Amino acid sequence: MNTTSKLLATLPDLPVVEALPQLLEVLNSNNRAVLEAPPGAGKTTLVPLALLDAAWRENGKILVLEPRRLATRAAAERMADLLGEPVGQTVGYWVRMDHVVSRKTRVEVVTEGILTRMIQDDPALEGVAAIIFDEFHERNLQADLGLALALDAQAVLRPDLRILVMSATLDATATGKWLKAPVVRSEGRLFPVQTNYLPPAEVAAAGAYLAQRLSNLVPRAILKVLNQELEGDILVFLPGMGEIRKVAQQLEEKLPAEVELHLLHGDLPLSKQVAAIQPSTKKKRKIVLATSIAETSLTIEGVKIVIDGGYARVPKFVPRTGLTTLDTVPVSQAGADQRRGRAGRLGPGICYRLWSEADQLQLPARQAPEIFEADLTGLVLELALWGVKDATTLNWLDVPPAAALALAKDLLQRLQAIDHSGNPTAHGKALASLGIHPRLGHLVMRGHELSFGATACALAALLSERDILKPIQLSWGDGIPDLQLRLELLAGQRPPTPGFMVDENALRRVKEQALNLRQRLREAGSSINPEQAGILTALAYPDRLAQRETSGRVRLVSGQRANLPTELFGEAEFYAVAHLDLAKQPRIQLAAPITKADLQEHFSDQVETLQEVKWAEATQQVKARSISRLGALVLDESAITKPDPEMVSEALLQALREKGIDRLPWSDAALRVRQRLAFLHTLDPTTWPDVSSESLAERINEWLAPHLLGLRSLDQVSRLDFQEILLSGLSWEQRQEMDKLAPSHLQVPSGSRIAIDYSDTDTPVLAVRLQEVFGMLDTPRVGGGKVPLLIHLLSPASRPVQVTRDLRSFWSSGYFEVRKDLRGRYPKHHWPEDPLSATPTRGTKKRPQ
Repeated sequence: MNTTSKLLATLPDLPVVEALPQLLEVLNSNNRAVLEAPPGAGKTTLVPLALLDAAWRENGKILVLEPRRLATRAAAERMADLLGEPVGQTVGYWVRMDHVVSRKTRVEVVTEGILTRMIQDDPALEGVAAIIFDEFHERNLQADLGLALALDAQAVLRPDLRILVMSATLDATATGKWLKAPVVRSEGRLFPVQTNYLPPAEVAAAGAYLAQRLSNLVPRAILKVLNQELEGDILVFLPGMGEIRKVAQQLEEKLPAEVELHLLHGDLPLSKQVAAIQPSTKKKRKIVLATSIAETSLTIEGVKIVIDGGYARVPKFVPRTGLTTLDTVPVSQAGADQRRGRAGRLGPGICYRLWSEADQLQLPARQAPEIFEADLTGLVLELALWGVKDATTLNWLDVPPAAALALAKDLLQRLQAIDHSGNPTAHGKALASLGIHPRLGHLVMRGHELSFGATACALAALLSERDILKPIQLSWGDGIPDLQLRLELLAGQRPPTPGFMVDENALRRVKEQALNLRQRLREAGSSINPEQAGILTALAYPDRLAQRETSGRVRLVSGQRANLPTELFGEAEFYAVAHLDLAKQPRIQLAAPITKADLQEHFSDQVETLQEVKWAEATQQVKARSISRLGALVLDESAITKPDPEMVSEALLQALREKGIDRLPWSDAALRVRQRLAFLHTLDPTTWPDVSSESLAERINEWLAPHLLGLRSLDQVSRLDFQEILLSGLSWEQRQEMDKLAPSHLQVPSGSRIAIDYSDTDTPVLAVRLQEVFGMLDTPRVGGGKVPLLIHLLSPASRPVQVTRDLRSFWSSGYFEVRKDLRGRYPKHHWPEDPLSATPTRGTKKRPQ
């Protein structure tokens, strides 16, 4: 029995040990495998050590991928402890800015991003025998990318490379089928965990808003559990650092002296993270307030009680805007089970879920893989470096969304990281090597070229970490969006800001990362110039430049509006925006002013100068200007005295379209012509034009545009003769025919020419005083005799006394009733007994006219 075999015989009797012989046998004859083992089974620490004795390993390394830095260090330390060695001998680890390995290292625990760099630098992975993807159920973007690249390398260059996917809650059968790999299962020995839910009434009373709900429920639950459960450490799950600090603040001075309070978050110093997961050095009972970082991998010593707030914070990329925001979402059922399992790793436990049993049924089964929700810019750059232009050609468990891929390619082209064919440029290769987001990599590389290297490294570190400036009161409120201020704080050039405090943990990480970037660039200087914040931010976020419209409001280069307290920047005109909150009222969270000269110098290839001719509603006329524009931002403009007449005409025409045909300055005469034409169209649609509002709007270019040349204002349009414009569309023959079929007036027996009203195309109306049609036996007709007019017979005061389409019938019967009434009301007028033989008149008896 060799040394490793002897050692394995002495390893802890954890559940996964029973599955190790089968796993070793599977990997002896297959280059891929899937291991399903529940939380606490020991897979993270025992499986890599067991593989050390595999014949196929020869002298190659075993890489173990972990999703988080804390879990990476903890796993390496635990394995090294089992071997009785310090970290860096047989077992080492590699995380960002921390690399503890030696020539003796055979098991290397790394974060997922490190694998990507390793495989890009050496596609054949010389000296690596196996890659273990631990906690793959979390489906992090980097894990998906690393596995896709590893599978490609295995298929083309390294068929002997072993790939092992391990998970607690992933659908192992489906994953094995996708990988074409055998599945090994460890049943585990998880201790029973009693699960308690809240009554619906208590959940409802806690408040509708998340912050309010957690603030009410979590501290109360912690204090209650301390009184009810007299032993066992308590692990509390909260969405993020803000909620953790708020709960910690509420618990101050309420906890017994024998209880320690610890915070567990990825941004805390390593010493505090280690203190949170290890037993209390003072033998005290512990409460650990943690984010989802504590769901998997880590075993927190002493925990027997879990209090689950029920939420997680996840990044969500919005393709429409190209922005990534952090969303607070309900935990999935799989995630809730993972959290509950933390209480049963070392013995029987209790889980308190701060939601109702009915709410549990509404939770999603699993969180969506990050590849569906994330910004894919870094992934697309890595694929370009790998030589892949079409992401779908790789082997993915879930194919990346096409819209997010397209946006990523567009941004990388703007950052000059790839060319239009999708090939990586030298600049793209350089910024990828920095291991930060391509935007920030571009900022650092270009800043270095501009001799702003130290400031660029500092700003990139600031933008990649948690904000170093936080309000003293931990209530939800607006922060200070000034990036220059933060650079001044980082450089030690600014006194404390009233109402705010510096997050020392975040400040420490920013300084460490800035130093790391300077070292990688071999940047000798360390002096920070806060005034360079604007141009450097613009280099990283060229799609988020902004221009002040009013005090407190800016217009982004995309045209979108957002709120920004511009008074904090002396009402500067232009801004470079780093962080944007896409709420109902978009709000800029981090920005720096930038000069017009910098925009013109560094974005000259995107600036276009053009003639803009558009309608100005305020002056009711077309405005023409020469405009120098960067997207929706106006850099310079000047009036054009002699604009292109056709462009002016089109702008005026567009304004008239938007106002609507019926709002054109139609004269009474023009309206009457429209009505006559509409009447004729109803009689013969093939011969006569449609002059309805809908048709005129559709054909406005045809009938109105030629008459607008040379005009610029609505006042000038109102002087057009719309009657003649409509008639100009008719031939000479049509005009003659129109007067015959739809005459504008009709001469009545009195000699008067009375206008015919065609407003109702089905029933034209002739309104005439009764006395003027004495002797007119038959009803007049229009439309070539097809349509009888509706006669409105009026009194001498022009009030209707009778409406008829049958004059002959009126004279024989209705007239005599009307005559009785009119004789009494209008005695001075002539009301003959025989209207057909009477002389028509327009006046009185004395003045018959």
